[in-house]
Amino acid sequence: MKILIADDDPQILRALRITLSARGYAVITAHDGRAALDAAIAEHPDAVVLDLGMPGLTGLEVITALRGWTTVPILVVSGRSESWDKVEALDAGADDYVTKPFAADELLARIRALTRRTPSTPNEEAAITFGDVTVDLAAHLITRAGVAVRLTPTEWRLLEVLLRNHDRLVSKEVLLHEVWGPQYTTDTGYLRLYLSQLRKKLEAEPAKPRHLITEAGMGYRFASAPAPQHPTA
Repeated sequence: MKILIADDDPQILRALRITLSARGYAVITAHDGRAALDAAIAEHPDAVVLDLGMPGLTGLEVITALRGWTTVPILVVSGRSESWDKVEALDAGADDYVTKPFAADELLARIRALTRRTPSTPNEEAAITFGDVTVDLAAHLITRAGVAVRLTPTEWRLLEVLLRNHDRLVSKEVLLHEVWGPQYTTDTGYLRLYLSQLRKKLEAEPAKPRHLITEAGMGYRFASAPAPQHPTA
């Protein structure tokens, strides 16, 4: 598996290259945003790990540019720990966010979670329509009012789990296990962030969702028929 690492700190690049190479990954490095984009185009990595504060093009600009043509999983590794930094990166199209300093085992686990494919589910409805949204599960395509909607790989996996269990409560623990892996079953902040992203893209009124419903204290549910308006949580 091929991993692109982009960071302007040569010590971090060296440490990550050694760590990932020792685990069997093929590692490509880039020291700034422009080099990261060039490497992604030339090498087609299986995942991208990048810093936000790079010269030339910022990490956010790299994420936006990548999302113009690829759904490759993107993991942000940054010293910025404010929640708005994380939300901004996720809004731009990142799939996960790790704050420096971090443990090597945590980084490896997050890379494994991002690159793990969600198994296909037989005998499920190929296309699901709710409101003005149509989700083609077989083709991995979403349209809203006839216009294509782009989801990140993580957003897609989360939505797919909810759709497969339509009209049934899916606990927070199950969602975290299915989407991120067993080591993240207590990280409920992920769910709030990603459900917020999905609602912005798919709900007519994100603050009053009718289909992507929070079941307070328990989990989430996809309502195939419009539910009474709920505040987000």
